Amino acid sequence: MPKLNQQQLLDIFNALKAEMKPYETGCVKALFDLEGKFDLWSVKKLVIADRKHDGIGFAAIIIQSGYVGFYYMPIYGCDDIRNKLSPGFMKCLKGKACFHIKDATPETLENVRIAMKIGYNAYQQRGWV
Repeated sequence: MPKLNQQQLLDIFNALKAEMKPYETGCVKALFDLEGKFDLWSVKKLVIADRKHDGIGFAAIIIQSGYVGFYYMPIYGCDDIRNKLSPGFMKCLKGKACFHIKDATPETLENVRIAMKIGYNAYQQRGWV
């Protein structure tokens, strides 16, 4: 696959952002909303594993050199989430929580939409949002 140009990356970024924006509500806020960087955090004061937190990351997207990084924090603290995401989408996972997104096909966007819903529900069940 040829390297994506800046406009292609921006198009992917904007498509992913559209899937994430509906979750910017209540205690979930965008701490960065820039061209090329968008992130969502639960700004609710929490105690997790006996440690106080002023908030917790939920999801972020950042344009990188050859892909858009979809940083999906629920995969860290919610053990069963990996099993709920499609095997095809899991192939995009590089590292612990970063998916390398190189297209904005309907299938990719559906996978992100599903991941956001699953993650938000898991955060709700834990009282994190």
